[in-house]
Amino acid sequence: MLTNGNWITQLPEIPPRINILGVGVHAINQEKTLNLVFNALRSKSRGYICVTSAHGIIEAQEDPSFRKILNDSFLTVPDGMPLVWTGKLMGVRTIGRVYGPDLMRQICDQGRNFGVRHFLYGGRSGVVELLKARLEVLYPGVKVVGIFTPPFRPLNENEKAELIKAVEKAQPDIIWVGLSTPKQEKFMHEYLHILPTTLMFGVGAAFDLISGLVPEAPQWMQHCGLEWLFRLCVEPRRLWKRYTKIVPRYPVLVAIQLLGLKKYHLHQPNPLKDVSPPK
Repeated sequence: MLTNGNWITQLPEIPPRINILGVGVHAINQEKTLNLVFNALRSKSRGYICVTSAHGIIEAQEDPSFRKILNDSFLTVPDGMPLVWTGKLMGVRTIGRVYGPDLMRQICDQGRNFGVRHFLYGGRSGVVELLKARLEVLYPGVKVVGIFTPPFRPLNENEKAELIKAVEKAQPDIIWVGLSTPKQEKFMHEYLHILPTTLMFGVGAAFDLISGLVPEAPQWMQHCGLEWLFRLCVEPRRLWKRYTKIVPRYPVLVAIQLLGLKKYHLHQPNPLKDVSPPK
């Protein structure tokens, strides 16, 4: 984080993960996330950050490899009020929402003081160009040093080589990945050690929201956990299947876990404290 125009020299402690259906979500808020991100950039500590909602938690129930990716992250942060409420029910009072678009805005804004270099990967045709232009208007002096629009499938060898060449030329500190879950998390897990960068963020719809292609939900709907309803009304054809699966399942499965009717093991690469539901 930044203090009086300087880096904080002591790396803040990474908070524990709470066990939500076997996914380790960090008991964190927006301010703490910014602290950890800027210190990771300062110290060149490489990793990927999963900005996760109930969508990601439910997808992880059907895909153990994806669940492992979420649990192997540098940070997996709660981008959604249902995850925040679940954390508070587990007794974690300090947890707060880490909203992907706001996180991206704040990092682009504060990073200008230190010349943080950004690379945009994802989106439909034309989206990253529009997002780059929008960020440069919002945050004069922001360094968006590269963009790449992938196809709607895994990269072939030629495309992979093209991406590597573009990132090597740009030398970004951060790669922002704007794909859908779980595509973006799987991409980050695969490419973190291939691409020369420090941090990768999976921010999903933030590309469309910040560029203005899709409207953001009103603040009151976000605070009430109704952002999914707003998004469903805006993009019903694209999102109805997703929310038909997520909305009924998440509260039922969490209730089963909280009542102790089913245990979920949390496997993590590092021995961090496992904050599980009270017995």
